[in-house]
Amino acid sequence: QVRLVESGGGLVQAGGSLRLSCAASGSTSNINAIGWHRQIAGKQRELVGVSNDGGTTNYADSVKGRFTISRDNAKNMVYLQMNNLKPEDTAVYYCYARALFGPIPITSWGQGTQVTVSS
Repeated sequence: QVRLVESGGGLVQAGGSLRLSCAASGSTSNINAIGWHRQIAGKQRELVGVSNDGGTTNYADSVKGRFTISRDNAKNMVYLQMNNLKPEDTAVYYCYARALFGPIPITSWGQGTQVTVSS
């Protein structure tokens, strides 16, 4: 199994920046994709972006050009740099990882961290 712990959320004014961190532990060598989702109040959880082991990183259209995912595999860390934040980015942000155990993919989630953007 993979355990994920997020940090770095908080309150920021529109136009500001925040960086979220996610520490992975456990069966990290089985991870083949790691990234971020978010859940806006009253809405379903949605993909923010994902970094794949093949080297590709995909982002939701709503955050392209503003958010960047980076990984430090030596430290088992993944980061979400969020720039030019907007009030509509206010959400609980969840780190997630997909790991393969044989042919079986298992998704793990962090506990979430609140990001609030004031106008």
